[in-house]
Amino acid sequence: MSQVLLDASVMVALFDDDDMCHKSNVVKLEACYSQGLSLLTTWPCVTEASYMLSPHNHFGLLSWLAQGACDVTAFEVSDLSQMMTWMRTYSEPKKTLMDFADASLMWLAMQRQVRKILTEDTRNFFRYRLPDGQAFEIL
Repeated sequence: MSQVLLDASVMVALFDDDDMCHKSNVVKLEACYSQGLSLLTTWPCVTEASYMLSPHNHFGLLSWLAQGACDVTAFEVSDLSQMMTWMRTYSEPKKTLMDFADASLMWLAMQRQVRKILTEDTRNFFRYRLPDGQAFEIL
């Protein structure tokens, strides 16, 4: 089964009906399901999305995850060193910095050999490069 990474920005849009990207992300998610794609994310992305959502929507997200809609992958403390290297690499002056959630998705992409990602953060994910030099495929 093919896999696609799920960024916090899309989780926020999916669970906040007032988000301007809500409807387009619902359509993208349905397309992923119809193509047999399974969703992957990390705990830093869940934490970021949860923080940005209202309490009601926050519980909707957590319930959705508890039902198995998306695989939430954990990493080891030893993986932080590589993530910090990427965060430093993309911490160029006058550009958006790579945050911990983005670095965790980079790590997950490398671990699972996944290039496809659902994100509203296209500005950053267009410039991030996987260790093999390839770009993410933004859906």
